[in-house]
Amino acid sequence: MTHSLPAAAGSPLRLYTSLAVFLLGAIALVVPSGYSLGAVMLLLGSAVLLVKRPLLGLTRQDWWVIAALAAYTAIGVLEAWWDGQGSSGIDKPIRFLLAIPAMLLVMVYPPRLAWMWSGLAIGAMGAGGWASWQKLVEGVWRATGHTYVIQFGNLSMLLGILCLAGLGWAVVQPRRGPWVAFLLVGALMGILGSIFSGSRGGWIGFPFVLLVLYRGYGRHLSAVIKGAAVVVVVGGASLMYALPQTGVQSRVYQAFDDIERYASGESQLTSVGARFEMWKGATQLILEKPLMGWGDNGYQQGMQALADEGVINSGVLRFDHAHNEFIDAFAKRGIIGLAVLLTLYLIPMKLFARRLDSPDLEMRSLAVAGVLLCVAYIDFGLSQTFLTHNSGVMMFAFWLALLYGTLRARDKRQRFEGTRE
Repeated sequence: MTHSLPAAAGSPLRLYTSLAVFLLGAIALVVPSGYSLGAVMLLLGSAVLLVKRPLLGLTRQDWWVIAALAAYTAIGVLEAWWDGQGSSGIDKPIRFLLAIPAMLLVMVYPPRLAWMWSGLAIGAMGAGGWASWQKLVEGVWRATGHTYVIQFGNLSMLLGILCLAGLGWAVVQPRRGPWVAFLLVGALMGILGSIFSGSRGGWIGFPFVLLVLYRGYGRHLSAVIKGAAVVVVVGGASLMYALPQTGVQSRVYQAFDDIERYASGESQLTSVGARFEMWKGATQLILEKPLMGWGDNGYQQGMQALADEGVINSGVLRFDHAHNEFIDAFAKRGIIGLAVLLTLYLIPMKLFARRLDSPDLEMRSLAVAGVLLCVAYIDFGLSQTFLTHNSGVMMFAFWLALLYGTLRARDKRQRFEGTRE
């Protein structure tokens, strides 16, 4: 099969995609809808493919990623149609389809990785710095940004852990010391933004983040560095828990108190208790319509009926989703919708995971970042329907397109150079 070679480093279109990718990370959480600007630039820039018509040379694996994005769009559009949601119902699903031309663009004109990793670090520092100001200076209970507090905290965590993925790239740069320090500060600030937001859902999956990082990098590190990393992680987590200013200890205590109050019947409307109540109602709806689901409007009507029957507390009716991505998809779009959602996460994750052993650390860093993106969203989805929010949709769809497209561009270049030797 013939493959097109990604454009040269000095190409104006590569500078364009580099700027778009930089903005996708740098202003994601510190500017209203900042996560959209870089994505829109990539989408608009993809029009050049219609003019230049480069040979894309798509592989079977590429088509699997495209199919996953297209299938999620299709199931969302079909639900909106038969559920009578109107044009508003297709707004978010269609964005996954729009990420496909962005992915094709970066395959041909891949951004400079220095721009991508620096954008992520600056974005994480901005989010963490803003959260620190709100929490420590303004004295707010939970730091938030221009999005809802859970989205802000989890996306700040995402920016932080993606900075950790970039360490593999940093250590092979000519000025590796400054780059490693830069990304480590970004990681710390991104995680701090999550901590100060009090968004517990993002904390639960952190052990799995560490496992991915170990799988990608840990086996190649010396025992001294591994030991130091363990000390830093354990010491940092203990410090965050012990310091009352972080709010971590109070949020953990509150979770256990919520569970106890729900189990005793004292309150069903605490943060955790309301989720249990929504999951109970959604599970009942799933049992009634497991194949096709209820649709968004039908879901709300079904939950209302359950509240009228006393099955669930009517206080949870103010939420139009189940606060769990997987239960929500199952209840609204049936087993087919759940399967499509799992496909959206697991197919890209598997393809990225194949490169976790790459001897090319720059490529491996992209693979680690891709796996972490999927792992993070699976974690976020356990306690929030992340893909019902603009920020959640744009950050997943376009970072997936960017990371996969860039990885494939590097793979094509390596194959091309290998054939010349």
